[in-house]
Amino acid sequence: MVLFGYNQSSSDNTLFIKKWQGKITALIVYVDDMVVTGNGEEEREALQKYLSREFEMKDLGALKYFLGIEVSRSKGGIFLSQRKYALDLLHETGMTACQPIDTPIEEGLKFCITSDQVPVDKGRYQRLIGRLMYLSHTRPDLAYALSVVSQFMHNPEEQHMKAIMRILRYLKTNPGKGILFSKNEDYSNIEVYTDTDWAGSLSDRCSTSGYFTFVGGNLVTWRSKKQHVVARSSAEAEYLGMALGVCEGLWISFILNDLGYPSQQPIQLYCDNKAARDIAHNLVQHDRTKHVEVDRFFIKEKLDEKILELPKIRSEDQLADILTKAISSRAFTKFLDKLGMQDIYTPA
Repeated sequence: MVLFGYNQSSSDNTLFIKKWQGKITALIVYVDDMVVTGNGEEEREALQKYLSREFEMKDLGALKYFLGIEVSRSKGGIFLSQRKYALDLLHETGMTACQPIDTPIEEGLKFCITSDQVPVDKGRYQRLIGRLMYLSHTRPDLAYALSVVSQFMHNPEEQHMKAIMRILRYLKTNPGKGILFSKNEDYSNIEVYTDTDWAGSLSDRCSTSGYFTFVGGNLVTWRSKKQHVVARSSAEAEYLGMALGVCEGLWISFILNDLGYPSQQPIQLYCDNKAARDIAHNLVQHDRTKHVEVDRFFIKEKLDEKILELPKIRSEDQLADILTKAISSRAFTKFLDKLGMQDIYTPA
């Protein structure tokens, strides 16, 4: 790719970009599969001929299916889902006729290893986790539930397997649910929603952090993950989560810059914890902040450079809430609608 005039992105080593005469062509590769896009038809054809001389290739035409992800187009935008994969998984696990359920994890449910629970087949448990993890590429609604059950892969018990079965029952409700990327003139605006459930793990009292990132109003990345350290206050836990969200927002801004669409506005980071926002603006803190010293200066630096802003947000509008805790089905459905998740296969 470099010999053919392409530049390898410094932010993603699998992304190659060529800008020529005001047009851009981009190629992203995963092992032996690749996707080419751009606004220069001649360059795309030249690239295809060049790669065909170097490798045995097959042109599959317009993108419809890539790594198990189905791609559909309409006037409203581009829709990504894994409907076939989800249906195959339900069939393989014998859950095709199961009773559907509204949420992937029971409201308020927390797990820990106990001594009175019955162990289950660890190999089967790990295989199911792996299959479900693959679905999370287009299903942010599964992120928190999978983050929880994956913590018990080395010592699963009956309660954990029941949680896996609940996720499959939830999957039965909308196997075709996915993400719609709609057209938006403000295409380079970056928004990050971060939230943390303080000391939520009963096993070790670590907190769970989560973030959603949006570009031009469209959801592009998300994560739900237990923190590696025990936070001594909710403000400290929230601040660690904010730092992860800032890093993700910066990475996305680097990708946009490589593509020739630099963000014209500061990254908007939404955190509903007032103490954490106050710490970010004021470095004169004491016991509450000495355990997150590096993160404090990192975020303060981005604020001073006008790369980052911390607008206020109400707790009821914090989308990342579903990445850190199990909530009611009503609130869960409301947040999924705001994330732009749809099921185009559901009859109107």
